[in-house]
Formats: sequence, C-alpha cells, structure tokens
Amino acid sequence: MKKTALKQEVFDLYDNYVHNKIDRREFMEKISLYAVGGLTVPAMLDYLLPNYEDKQQVRADDPRLKSEYVEYLSPKGGGKIKALLSRPVNNEEKLPGIIVVHENRGLNPHIEDVARRAALAGFISFAPDALTPLGGYPGNDDEGRTLQKQRDRDEMLEDFIAAFDHLKGHEECSGKIGVVGFCFGGWISNMMAVKVPDLLAAVPFYGGQPTAEEVPNIKAPLLLHFAALDKRVNAGWPDYAAALQEHNKEYSAHLYPDVNHGFHNDTTPRYDWDAANLAWERTIEFFKAKLS
Repeated sequence: MKKTALKQEVFDLYDNYVHNKIDRREFMEKISLYAVGGLTVPAMLDYLLPNYEDKQQVRADDPRLKSEYVEYLSPKGGGKIKALLSRPVNNEEKLPGIIVVHENRGLNPHIEDVARRAALAGFISFAPDALTPLGGYPGNDDEGRTLQKQRDRDEMLEDFIAAFDHLKGHEECSGKIGVVGFCFGGWISNMMAVKVPDLLAAVPFYGGQPTAEEVPNIKAPLLLHFAALDKRVNAGWPDYAAALQEHNKEYSAHLYPDVNHGFHNDTTPRYDWDAANLAWERTIEFFKAKLS
C-alpha cells in the first residue's frame, strides 16, 4: 500500500487514536468509512500500525556500541527507573550526553533505536522508560498508552530530570547534556528546559509547549521541529514563539511542509524520509555545537 492511497483524514484519525482522543473501536469504525476502492480495514490497520522488527536502523547488538539497561533513582517521580544506556565502544574520552525521551507509550523499540543512533553520532545516550513503575513497556503500544495514562505527567517529568542528574554523574559523561524527545517526549524536552538550569540544549519534536509564565525560566537553547499538518500541536506554537521572543530566549524552529505528526518515526507510514533525515541532521549538529 502506498501513502497516497490513504486520505489525510485517515492519518488524522490515527493521530487521534494514538493520542487517546478515540479508542480502538471508534478508530476502526471511522476508518472503515475509507475502506473503498479495494482498501480493507485490516489492510489499512496493517499499514498504519508500527513495524518495529523490520525498521530498526541500529540493532540492539550493533558491535559499534556498548548498550545496556541500567536502573537509577527518581525520588520525586516513580522511584527506581529502568533506562537504556548506549555509547560507542572503546571510547577513551568522556562524552557529552543526550537524554532521549519516548512518546506516550513507554520505551518501545523505536525509541531505543533512536537512542542508539544518538550514541553512534558520538554521544552517551540515556533513554528512560517512564512505565517502569508499572512493569515497563509491555511490548504493545496500545497497552503502553493505557499504562502511561495511569501515571502523573509531572511525576514522569521528575523521572527525566532525575535521569539528567544520573547521567551527569556518570563516569563516562562529560557533564554536558542535552535532551531530545518526541510528542510526549517533546513536551518533556520543553519542560526540562524550564526546570533544569544546567541543561545545555533541548530538541522537542512536535511537543507540547510550556506556559508563557514558565518561559522566563528557560536557559537552554532550543531547536524545535514541527510538522506542517499537525494542527493539534501547532496551535500552541504562536504563543510560545511570542513568549520566547519577548524574553530573548535562544531558539530556532523548523516547520516541515506536508508532513504529519510523527514524521520522524520510521516504523509507521507517517514517516517522511526527507523531513526526518533533515531534522535529525539538524539535531545532531545542534548537539555537537552546544555540548562541545
């Protein structure tokens, strides 16, 4: 199936589904209205839902990396939190760090893959799983979203702030740390810029924004990525931009044309190769400039 076979309304419905605006039953009922011209609901579901196994860019056993699961303490959040720690093998110098923040479904294989990509770019990456207090990512995104709804958002923010503190003290980390996050993780990235004075760079991908009252507390430079078709997230950008400008905050923002929310996630058809690669190149260049 080609992306052009589906109307934009189907992608909008998928966005509502993965962000808990509608449940699976309602999603299937509504996309059935677009099952015409040879399309079937099972075929559309198979096409829309993530394919983690076949889309890994950097495998868990990649010999260029040392990757392992570790635990750290988040006393103001969920307690003991599991995270994936990755860095280049045989590295002899301390590396700048990147916190990698998942979407609204826990630390799934795609975000682990992104964390390993960051490590291959010359960083020590740290990708926590905010679902750890509930048993961790369950292996299924639907269940992951259900679990993540059970956690308090501000407590999860504390988990990622604690991850910053843990990584900063790691013997292989230079102490210069940035954060990148996607969707929910984009909001976390924005909020870490508000809450963590020592954060040196934040890169939210299509993330929710802080309030205007919180913007004065931002010290980290921001690189913001937005999808042009993402009306839900983009609605808050004008006010955020105005507040950033009013308080003379360092930021750059990129709006990628004709792409959907989630365009960086290469496991679903929302993925856009050109936009994803350009955004990632900009992200790595930004981290290299700000964390050196």
